[in-house]
Amino acid sequence: MATLVVCVDRADDIGRKTGLETPVVGWEAVRSLVTDVGLADPEDSSVNSLLETLRVARDLRDDDEEAVVAVVSGASDSVVGADRAVALQLDDLIAEYDLDRAVVVIDSAEDERLVPVVESRLNVDSVDRVVVRQARDIESTYYLLKQFLADEELRQTILVPVGLAFVAFPVLALMYSPAIGAATITAVIGTFLLYKGFSIDDVLTDAASQTRDALYSGNVSVVTYAVAVGLTFVGIFVGALAASELQNVEGVVVPAMRFAYEAVPWLTTAGVTASVGRILDEALTDDRTLSSSSLNIPFVLTSVALVVRGFSGYFLERAGIFSNFEVGPLELGALTVEAFTLGTGERLAVFVVAAVLLAIAGVQVAAFLTEPTIDEEGMDEDGDELETGS
Repeated sequence: MATLVVCVDRADDIGRKTGLETPVVGWEAVRSLVTDVGLADPEDSSVNSLLETLRVARDLRDDDEEAVVAVVSGASDSVVGADRAVALQLDDLIAEYDLDRAVVVIDSAEDERLVPVVESRLNVDSVDRVVVRQARDIESTYYLLKQFLADEELRQTILVPVGLAFVAFPVLALMYSPAIGAATITAVIGTFLLYKGFSIDDVLTDAASQTRDALYSGNVSVVTYAVAVGLTFVGIFVGALAASELQNVEGVVVPAMRFAYEAVPWLTTAGVTASVGRILDEALTDDRTLSSSSLNIPFVLTSVALVVRGFSGYFLERAGIFSNFEVGPLELGALTVEAFTLGTGERLAVFVVAAVLLAIAGVQVAAFLTEPTIDEEGMDEDGDELETGS
């Protein structure tokens, strides 16, 4: 019975860098592999793992033990495939060399996950973890800094904000106080980190590119989007003005409901205007096809607006800001409806029912307008008539 001294490489770094297939078995084969890996990548820690494998095998042979040196790796694109590849290589080695125990040499935490695979087939006497000692002297630090400074993106991302903070802090500290300077610098750095973390720069770049393409293409939606932005600002202003006029009101719930009640009509009009522009763009294209989602957006926006306005009006009535809604007398030909007053819950129910009916109507309208005609159903994708069997 022999002892297997095996160097495991789960990521198959050795195979990718040398182009050799594993397992590599034998003292001379592994020693030659050390040279190949070292020439391919002198900084790879696998060189040290291979040398440690040879050293352990030599020590065992000096103690008159039969040792088989081997290198196995997981040559696969998936984790499960890599582990199975190592397992198959171990099975072949066990069948060929009559092995009963093993010493496993690893150089990383990822390779250590293969130890249970070896243990399932052989008695593992030892797990040799290779830790490479690296000298971090002044010269190596200098070259690391030089490489860091050569990267333009890293310089702009790290050095520029740090440099601005060092320049701005003494100025703010002299003009105001160190506390204000530190708070300002912290807030600016936090804003910058959020800006980069949420990739706001990419969002702004995409928005500018889409706006430029829309302007050059002459889409109607460019105008409707501009109108929608204006209506949005009007809605925010109207809502804020109405909320600020409330007097002797504590808390934020009632002002928020007042803001929503007054701003929702303007915001809904802005959304409907923008969606109409998108519908017109689709209608004016060459294929003149309308999507059901685009046609349904105005109805959905209006339905949501009715719900929000209904609930905000409900809370405002309960708070005493609004009085009950009164409906005057109505004359529809021979039919006469006398004046009546809607209670708080009744008014809310009217808004909710109207929103549901409008949403259903939107679905029906979108389905009707996007339903293919008989001529379209009889055409294939290239516009040719489909053959029908008798």
